[in-house]
Amino acid sequence: MLRLIAAAALAAFASALPLAVQAQQTIKIGVLLTLSGQFADAAAQMDNGIKTYMKQHGDSVAGKKIEIIRKDVGGPAPDVAKRLAQELVVRDKVDMLAGFTLTPNALAVADVSAEAKKFMVVMNAATSIIITKSPYMIRTSVTLPQVMETFGTWAVTKGGLKQNYTMVTDYGPGHDAEAAFTSAFKAAGGSNVGSVRFPVANPDFAAFVQRAKDLAPESIFIFIPGGAQPAALGKAMAERGIDKKQTRILGSGETTAEAALKAMGENALDIITAWHYDYTMDNALNKAFVKEFNAMHGRNPDFFSIGAYDGMHAIYETLKKTKGNTDGEAMIKAAKGLKWESPRGPMSIDPETRDVVQDVYIRRVQKVGNDYVNVPFDKIPAVKDPAGERRKQQKQ
Repeated sequence: MLRLIAAAALAAFASALPLAVQAQQTIKIGVLLTLSGQFADAAAQMDNGIKTYMKQHGDSVAGKKIEIIRKDVGGPAPDVAKRLAQELVVRDKVDMLAGFTLTPNALAVADVSAEAKKFMVVMNAATSIIITKSPYMIRTSVTLPQVMETFGTWAVTKGGLKQNYTMVTDYGPGHDAEAAFTSAFKAAGGSNVGSVRFPVANPDFAAFVQRAKDLAPESIFIFIPGGAQPAALGKAMAERGIDKKQTRILGSGETTAEAALKAMGENALDIITAWHYDYTMDNALNKAFVKEFNAMHGRNPDFFSIGAYDGMHAIYETLKKTKGNTDGEAMIKAAKGLKWESPRGPMSIDPETRDVVQDVYIRRVQKVGNDYVNVPFDKIPAVKDPAGERRKQQKQ
């Protein structure tokens, strides 16, 4: 009888063994995105970037299968994001965390990453301080100071501008962009002749534009959300007679994103922006990326897409270096100093700050064929997050 029981137990163990081996050969990535609500399209583009990378590079690395477990945070909801991250770690047994469309959610999940010692990849959220909240975190998107401070310096030193007026949306990212651009503009020798902040919902752009026109500044720096607002602002500028040859219009990448350009049409001409990616970039890697992305998703990639695409690349390359070891300490050690060629250009992870280092492109809106597109005409290479650099210096 004992032999029969032992034989049955051995058989049960043997039958379960392939499942155990299979589990050991699977790496689970918990991806938290805002897949519903007003930021759903941004999250969809991030998810499209993840899917495109895995289509191009396969769903296994270092001999292990990659499994994506998606969770919908629904919007800026830090409590929900933290709860979902905890569930992913405790119940789903994920090996790492990734995604993060919005800053509040990334900040909340950083606590989970730090406590559970889980590798974490921020694929979009752009507030500089996020990266300091977990020692196991890297970022593959962008920071607002990285682009806006660079742009403020460029506007004076290479753009030849000495006076500027700022027009930004009255919310966190608008305040951050305004502060970064203005501080760098002043430090380079320029002066700010005035500023105004728009309400987030349904602003009357005509009145604000008239106020700016009356001051006749050399340039106007704009930071507004996407959607319908760029077209409305472009229309107000045209109606109020803002001559973009006399007053330069400057903005961040959101101001002239693909959808915004289609909505603004001719009113977008000659707007100058600073950004880190555009689907029109002329290099072989980007052309292949855009082609595959279009074939899979029926649309062009954007900065949300490339942040997630490069986030997956960082995960894959880190796993190659660790030979599939997903321990948080091993992963972050391997991720520090990573360098690669992206569709957006050369990239790296700063070994000290763990933040993204990348080129910043200065672009002007031009009509190419029947389309209005961002055409790069200058580049600032290998830009680090200046806020991160200041934090680093303070520690020394």
